[in-house]
Amino acid sequence: MVRTIMIINLTMLLVLSSCSYKQKAMTNLEIIKSTYEGKNSEENGENLAKYVAENICWTEAKGFPYAGTYIGLESVTENVFNRLGSEWIDYKFSPEDYVANEDKVVAYGTYSGTYKKTKKYFEARVAHIWKLNNGKIISFEQFVDSKLVDEAIH
Repeated sequence: MVRTIMIINLTMLLVLSSCSYKQKAMTNLEIIKSTYEGKNSEENGENLAKYVAENICWTEAKGFPYAGTYIGLESVTENVFNRLGSEWIDYKFSPEDYVANEDKVVAYGTYSGTYKKTKKYFEARVAHIWKLNNGKIISFEQFVDSKLVDEAIH
């Protein structure tokens, strides 16, 4: 009897272990939302690093203080994120909504922050266009009213 119960238990374990639990893949929209809507900026950064393609093409708008195109997350971090973190107080993007279509996700909302050197606060409307391929972020392009950002810096 004990042997029969052990065999049944082992059989059930084998059956259950062969039923692999597949976690549902995140949609492109969910991936992009995770880079904005984490518990804090560290979580947002971790999610970005998790989903970014190695050779991401990241474009900051012409006229923006960090304008240019950067290839790879290390370059983006050095030329954009580190500067935003060191030159601004409470710089943030507040997403208003998202539009998703196949491999593209647009996030739009408002930038805000205070420039440390001038103590000037700004708010500016912004849109980010993200492109993804097989669950990886391959490009980012920023559209922003850079005049308002420039006025805070000067």
